[in-house]
Amino acid sequence: MLVSELATQIGAEFARGSDVDVTKVCALAEQCADGLSYVSSERYLRALGATGAAAVIVMPQHVDKAPCPCLISENPALAFARAVDLLHPRQEVAGGCHPSAVVAASANVDPSAWIGPLCFVDEDVRIGAGVEVGPGCVIQRGSVIGDGSRLVASVTVCAESLVGRRVLLHPGAVIGREGFGFARDDQRWVRIPQVGRVRLGDDVEVGANSAVDRGAIGETVIADGVKIDNLIQIGHNVFIGENTAMAACSGISGSTQIGRNCTIAGAVGMAGHLTIGDDVHFTGMAMVTRSFERAGTYSSGIPAMPGNDWRRNVARFRHLDEMARRLRRLEDEVAELRQAPPSEGRSP
Repeated sequence: MLVSELATQIGAEFARGSDVDVTKVCALAEQCADGLSYVSSERYLRALGATGAAAVIVMPQHVDKAPCPCLISENPALAFARAVDLLHPRQEVAGGCHPSAVVAASANVDPSAWIGPLCFVDEDVRIGAGVEVGPGCVIQRGSVIGDGSRLVASVTVCAESLVGRRVLLHPGAVIGREGFGFARDDQRWVRIPQVGRVRLGDDVEVGANSAVDRGAIGETVIADGVKIDNLIQIGHNVFIGENTAMAACSGISGSTQIGRNCTIAGAVGMAGHLTIGDDVHFTGMAMVTRSFERAGTYSSGIPAMPGNDWRRNVARFRHLDEMARRLRRLEDEVAELRQAPPSEGRSP
């Protein structure tokens, strides 16, 4: 479509240049005579000046740096996301069921939903309008899949799980498996049956090979708008508030409560039974062992450094306790000297 028309539809302003046609999106550095790209950070201004895109979405202060027609937005990334939806629309779901799928007689599948090859839909499952169940998915008994949701491929939704509307479950995601609960019997572990369930809100996304465990008792709740990246573990009875986002390889232990609008960067490890408030942000590899109820950004972990520096610092780390004791003794000696009366023949 013409960039002037596209600007209207994505809430941007067509700034200047020829009203060219664009048919797709492209990388900023790509030579693409019909492609649209964007810049949302000053670090990419050099690439912007050399772009081969047909048009770019930029912030107002960057218009003069672009060699091609511009669409102006205060939030170029958001405008670009809307443009992708328009230029690369997803194929509409056609209702039906592949011949290789197995669907139980008591399952209630909306006629507009698609059940793909080699899927299994168990007893008493309910699947809403416009749902797409991709190849190899398993939906166990009593589960509910809300309208417009998409299970991409090889997704497992365990028994009694509740999946909201417009939920996106990527390949290998597991929703509602039995949580990691055991009791000690002398030298043996005895499994504690997990009899709760999982509830995913509307517009939730769960990445590839991520797992959300069912509640031991009660529910594990992922609220509306939560975004979960790949390779993430959510323990039993966890609650994650609206619009919180979690990056890859993070793990949340059981019964932790996380507030709204939080961000959890990659490889964060969170202990169980914690309370995390709204608008709390953890940077990468943070080790969270206590509750943080006040909004803010929190970090831990040691950033990478040259190997020789690391080895020296590790050697010093082994002596921290001894150094702390010596420092305490020195502080006590200095305090005693300050309190002692002046020696004879010396002024105070």
